[in-house]
Amino acid sequence: MTPIALTDLAPLLQKHFGYRTFRPLQEQIIQTMLGGKDCLVVMPTGSGKSLCFQLPALCTDGVTLVISPLIALMKDQVDGLRENGIPAAFLNSSQTATEQAAVRKSVERGDVRLLYIAPERLATHGFEDFLESIRLRMIAIDEAHCISEWGHEFRPDYRNLRGLRCSFPRVPCIALTATATPRVREDIREQLSLKDAPLFLSSFNRANLTYHVYPKSRSFERLLLLLRKAGRLPAIVYCFSRKDTEALAADLAAEGFSCLPYHAGLDSGVRRSTQEKFMRDELQIVTATIAFGMGIDKPDVRTVVHMDLPKNIEGYYQETGRAGRDGLPSDCIFFYSYGDKFKQEFFIGQMQDPAQQRVAREKLEHMLQYGELAECRRGFLLRYFGEDYDIPDCKGCDRCLSERETFDATEIAQKILSGVLRTGERFGAAHVCDVLRGKNTERIRSNGQQGLPVFGSVTEFDDRQLRELISSLVSQTFLRKADGQYPTLSLTDRGRLFLAEKTPVQLPVPEVQVEVAERAASSDDLLFDPKLFEDLRRLRRSLANAQGVAAFVIFGDRSLREMAAYFPQRPESFRQITGVSDRKLEEYGSGFLDIIRSFSANHGMQERMPKSAPERRRRDRIRTVRRKDSTYEETRVLLARKLPLSEIVRIRGVQEGTIIQHIEALALAGTALEIDYLKPPAPMFLEISAAFDQHGMEALSPVFNHFEGKYPYDVLRLARIFLRQKPH
Repeated sequence: MTPIALTDLAPLLQKHFGYRTFRPLQEQIIQTMLGGKDCLVVMPTGSGKSLCFQLPALCTDGVTLVISPLIALMKDQVDGLRENGIPAAFLNSSQTATEQAAVRKSVERGDVRLLYIAPERLATHGFEDFLESIRLRMIAIDEAHCISEWGHEFRPDYRNLRGLRCSFPRVPCIALTATATPRVREDIREQLSLKDAPLFLSSFNRANLTYHVYPKSRSFERLLLLLRKAGRLPAIVYCFSRKDTEALAADLAAEGFSCLPYHAGLDSGVRRSTQEKFMRDELQIVTATIAFGMGIDKPDVRTVVHMDLPKNIEGYYQETGRAGRDGLPSDCIFFYSYGDKFKQEFFIGQMQDPAQQRVAREKLEHMLQYGELAECRRGFLLRYFGEDYDIPDCKGCDRCLSERETFDATEIAQKILSGVLRTGERFGAAHVCDVLRGKNTERIRSNGQQGLPVFGSVTEFDDRQLRELISSLVSQTFLRKADGQYPTLSLTDRGRLFLAEKTPVQLPVPEVQVEVAERAASSDDLLFDPKLFEDLRRLRRSLANAQGVAAFVIFGDRSLREMAAYFPQRPESFRQITGVSDRKLEEYGSGFLDIIRSFSANHGMQERMPKSAPERRRRDRIRTVRRKDSTYEETRVLLARKLPLSEIVRIRGVQEGTIIQHIEALALAGTALEIDYLKPPAPMFLEISAAFDQHGMEALSPVFNHFEGKYPYDVLRLARIFLRQKPH
């Protein structure tokens, strides 16, 4: 194999995947593989790792073997490839012997370019002979961190891959992972004989994700508020135990959500049915155990929730990475309680290997630090994976989005530092809090600490607030927290100087209850028509059900949003939409175009297609919901003058529906608007409000149908703007 010019790769990218340009690093990785070299790829979920071996497979005359632990996902992955005109197949334990034999024959005939298998398949009798009999051109190892004992998901079956590498030393190998720390990367190199392979390391920053951490108290009430906000569904909610997933699914269903549990204890047929319903948009929410959550892969998940403490940062990052794989804005919610630590420690104590126990405790401590963090959460995650990140405001986590007040913390800081010092700098935050709060615990009594001057000196802050203040003092380097099994606190030089000089110190006000922070506007927030989007989703769901595939296999949400923003009405225009390959244009183009044409005719909409990819990106940015954007600012200024809608329409030279969309976008972005004068009359508003209560506010079409056309969409959209402003 020899490198292929980018001009030769681009047509394949366009034809089979519907993209006009490569994402960062993709083209270099593909050229490396086609040059016959091994490579190690560390890129976050949603960054296009799979394309790095799928496209090269089209450039060879043999088979690319893909090893993946995600048996539950293989069918969806293969379905997606086939929909793009790429011959692919899988072999796993879900198939009958007859089905497996048919796949083998297809591979032997040369009808398959990509063959997906699980790592345990390599240990089955005769499989290596089968590989010897075919033209094996490349080996792709997905989730490569599973081979490392230093990783968070070590799987013994992955050790079989060392034998595969020895048997086929001249076949280029690509190892891919989204969650490898520097230590794990080196272990992957060692285990897979990739010492000389170039490392392609992409940023771990998932810019479209917003991270929130909330206290666990009243978590279900807060969860309902979050999930009922527009644009928060579909969602995956991770729970600690199987029992928790089932109880939460029942509670959410009782609140009107379509929700089912998903865990390893369920019958395989039930799991498969739940997964397929979720993929086809027949379910809004899946509650899953953390241990078994890898079986769910859906690109348009808008929210991922952790109801309990994950056991490590790697797992948390991977699970949150299931949100927004399509690149659109999504939320990651974590309900934190320090008490969850003890559940995780119980299972760590069951490990037989002391070395594994030590690693697990270190990782759990990092997870606790994340939960109690007083600084940017995105920066913490990126630094954990060895990436430099010194941006002071990421605009994508609760710490950076909230304008937290500070207060003169000189007195409480002195008490905390004195508490650490007087207890001998040999205890962790929980014990220091107990001493400062004056608790009568066995540990305090056995250490004779009831008589310390600091005992019971803190009454103005509760336990959680006190731990948050300690975390702030660690962040500001007044205190040092030891790594390892026993994260004891000690004073830094700065802390000792503070106690000596008592220089005033400002700390963030500890939160009693964190309010829901809204995600920052993103350049991916196209201003699309929600009614057309719902119509297109309905067609997508119908096609997916008819073909027995996941909804995103037809088109992803990004594609539908572009259709509902650009209104393509000709095949050549439809072809410009992201994700529309030649085959999908031929297969689905007419159905989607019929809906777009009908909608456009009824609403007086014209095509708005960009002339080129760079121009599209500029248009996308223009449509982004930001207060500084001129088109929205013009509308806002006219609204501030309390002009009638008809007058604003005349001045702006657009339709009334466009102005209402501007108002909705500005309101969702948090812009202060003086629009009470536009509120529908009270009887009408109350009637519409009752309909939204019944059908939910995510889509307008159910409410429109409820009234059988009595109220136009623009009136309903305007009413929804005011309903969203109502206090919960």
